[in-house]
Amino acid sequence: MKRVTMADVAKHASVSKSTVSQYLNKRYDYMGHETKQRIEDAIKELGYQPNFVARSLKQKRTSTIGVIVANILHSFSTQVIRSIEDACRERDFHVIVCNADDDPIKEENYINMLRAKQVDGIIIFPTGGNLELYQSMVDENYPIVFVDRFVDHVNVDSILLNNEKAAFLAVEHFVKRGHQRIGIITTSLIRNITPRVERINGFVKALKEHHLPIRDEYIKGLEVEKIKDGLAEMLNLKEPPTALLAGNDLALMEVLNYLKENHLTIPKDLAIIGVDDVPFANIFDPPLTTISQPAFEMGKKAAKLLLDKIDDKENINEINIHRFEPKLMIRRSC
Repeated sequence: MKRVTMADVAKHASVSKSTVSQYLNKRYDYMGHETKQRIEDAIKELGYQPNFVARSLKQKRTSTIGVIVANILHSFSTQVIRSIEDACRERDFHVIVCNADDDPIKEENYINMLRAKQVDGIIIFPTGGNLELYQSMVDENYPIVFVDRFVDHVNVDSILLNNEKAAFLAVEHFVKRGHQRIGIITTSLIRNITPRVERINGFVKALKEHHLPIRDEYIKGLEVEKIKDGLAEMLNLKEPPTALLAGNDLALMEVLNYLKENHLTIPKDLAIIGVDDVPFANIFDPPLTTISQPAFEMGKKAAKLLLDKIDDKENINEINIHRFEPKLMIRRSC
């Protein structure tokens, strides 16, 4: 079947090709309602599909960006992705989402795949394992933005939570509730993932400020599948912690599962605060005290930064770390 062209639509609607082009590009401020309706009807009747490849070649852009998340299982990641997609839709950009599973090899493959598809820029939750590849994109002025993490010695705009403050808020709340033996457990620290390291740093600083002892056996960063074992070690100490900060939502899930399996109650046996305001926090029994991240604001900011870089490559090297403030959501788990 012969492909329907823009010329066919123009002829069917009794307008010029340039008028159809203006309609397709939403430049119809001065276009009459009747003209717009004729073009719309012609497109529907003829089944016309715009040739995005040809448009991309002409405009030298694909109006598409990539988003590579380190681990899509984090509720924070899915919220940020949703916000990015909303912001991009407002500016007529499409989004391709890839999940790296915290694996630098998968991340590298996705970066190369997205570049091969000629996406106009990439938002990355970096694994931290591809320094040369990140730097090569910086060197060629390719638009990229990091979210949730930054990478030392790679100058890229980065969107992060004030992670130290998040941990500080949690410790402060535990202290107000009378706790002195306070622990923290989070996911693996092997690659020095920014939020995990910063939250532990904030945790230690808060203990010092409140003149509480820093006990190494109360501080753990483990692979998700080993968190229950680490928690068992911690809670079977001669003096176990009475309060625990779960460093992210995946750690929190493992903690909650462990407590349920071992018939321990919250907050009687262990007071809990989790970083990330998970969707079930307010309906859990008891409702969970959490540290909330402004995920939608962070995603919106990341998208704006990237799209502005795509539109204005002259200012692509203006680099900043953008910090967002956490919020303590007090419920009944502490």
